[in-house]
Amino acid sequence: MIYVAIDGNDIGRKLASSYLANRVDNLKATKDLIDLKTRKISDLLSSLGYDVFFCAADGVAGALKADQIDTSSLYQEIEIIGGDEISFSVGVGKSLRESYVALLYAKSTGKARVCEFNFIDGDV
Repeated sequence: MIYVAIDGNDIGRKLASSYLANRVDNLKATKDLIDLKTRKISDLLSSLGYDVFFCAADGVAGALKADQIDTSSLYQEIEIIGGDEISFSVGVGKSLRESYVALLYAKSTGKARVCEFNFIDGDV
């Protein structure tokens, strides 16, 4: 099994900006945009044969019965979905934990990228 953990980047800042500016309309628009993008990512994963077991807030997680995946192609599709509005980071591993650790690594080393758990020790 290959697990993927996907998370939007800097979403908290977008939300905080709406709160601090007292902009209810911006908060609603951000929520709607995040919902749309994560739903599209979930649909993408499902269309590729993944079992999607989490799709909430700005995150999506799923698993595919496979030994390996083309992480570059997957990330390109996710970038297209995010467009100019939202970037996403992706972690890939052979367990849910590994995918999450890889996601944390992706977010802490530049965001808007995909990282595989197997390559964390080296330069990804």
